[in-house]
Amino acid sequence: MRGLVKTDEFLGGVSNFCGHLATFAMLLMLVNVAFDVMMRYVFNDVSIGMQELEWHLYSVTFLLGVPFAMRRDGHVRVDIIYETRSDRTKAFINLIGVVLFVIPFCALIAYYGYGFTVEAYELGEGSGDPGGLPYRWIVKSVIPLSAVLTGISGLAMFTQALRVLLLGETYSNEHKESLA
Repeated sequence: MRGLVKTDEFLGGVSNFCGHLATFAMLLMLVNVAFDVMMRYVFNDVSIGMQELEWHLYSVTFLLGVPFAMRRDGHVRVDIIYETRSDRTKAFINLIGVVLFVIPFCALIAYYGYGFTVEAYELGEGSGDPGGLPYRWIVKSVIPLSAVLTGISGLAMFTQALRVLLLGETYSNEHKESLA
């Protein structure tokens, strides 16, 4: 059982690292937007590349925030069914949800996202706008990466459910807070 706890802690650490990266991307986006607004309204200068960088950073923030939200139980679910149940029932719901939905969905997104990224790389895809960002495959590569990382968070949800079922742990707020 010690291996289960260590595995869960490792998988949770990966998810938490995603949260830190998403936070960093959000801060970069904040600086980028502030710089872009200042350049536009103070110096009357517009940069297409800086504007495109905004949505690139937003994409990274969102895509890396998903695994973190999943580990923190901050994702959307039907709370009227889930919240009123016992911890054992919640654990069974999580086990079934991970096996039937999370892992297959992540596998599909990773598979097709990888092809999407490779195609962008092979075509040398970049911005269609003058002054836009080249190498669009870089931001597109975050799609399959995010799918893999979300799958890892799904496995963390699975191991956490096993801890509840096998070790008698609970889905308490204290456990959620210890994930930070």
